Amino acid sequence: MRKIIMLTLVILAGVTLHTQAKDKNKKPNTAVQQPTVKLVSPSDTVSYIAGMAATDGLLPYLQQGFGVDAEHMADVIRGFEEAQTHIDDPAFKAYAAGMQIANKVNSSILPNMKLAFEGSADSIRQAMFIKGFIAALQNDTTFFAQSEASKLYRQRAEQVVETRNAAYKKENEDWLKANAKKEGMQTTPSGLQYKVLVAGNGPKPKATDKVKVKYEGRMIDGTVFDSSYKRDPQTNSFRCNEVIKGWTEALTMMPVGSKWEICIPQELAYGARQAGQIKPYSTLVFTVELLEIEK
Repeated sequence: MRKIIMLTLVILAGVTLHTQAKDKNKKPNTAVQQPTVKLVSPSDTVSYIAGMAATDGLLPYLQQGFGVDAEHMADVIRGFEEAQTHIDDPAFKAYAAGMQIANKVNSSILPNMKLAFEGSADSIRQAMFIKGFIAALQNDTTFFAQSEASKLYRQRAEQVVETRNAAYKKENEDWLKANAKKEGMQTTPSGLQYKVLVAGNGPKPKATDKVKVKYEGRMIDGTVFDSSYKRDPQTNSFRCNEVIKGWTEALTMMPVGSKWEICIPQELAYGARQAGQIKPYSTLVFTVELLEIEK
């Protein structure tokens, strides 16, 4: 069923605008007049209901994938009907493919590439991006060969990432230096910082012990990236040596019943790796409650 819908949409993507361009005088929302339908055989009936069933989920997909809503369904139908008369025409298929590619470029490829250069000295402008895109399709090597352009783009993108990461790394290092001076904050030789919020009086777990905890993790800007408090149950269980180094060190220093704030430098966390929404070189700030050592 999904394949039928997707095939329909590939054709619709190009056909609707193609039809509108050819017929500018036709009102876009003119009702489509369908010929009288007669279901005179079982085959007619099953064919008819199969056609109707194939549209299941089509309108939400049109809305989300193409920005087309119900009030423009007449245009969609006109495009669909025209596609039926050109379904085996190679030129028409190519035109429809171009429209599909344009939608993909404008909805995801271009926005993602713009985002990659956001905040840098360079920025990606849509008009020039389109010119470069078309030049590559035409094998126009006036300025660059496609392979050369791809190599240069990767180099520039890597430079942007390196510059951004270096700035973020320094921001986190400066934050840790300032945080170390706060009242009650202690720093271990590894660089782990912790503050005792509630002092427990139970035993301390070993690295191989399985513990039950509650916690919340956030970035230095306060963004919460994980919290057991938002789940049911609110507790998590794992061995102390199954987590990042900063957690292992902190847990093996905490008596059961303790609640600490721990600030983990990137060297004891994920380092240069991206981990979900956690950016490279991130300091991680956790509030941790050590509830028990599980036997």
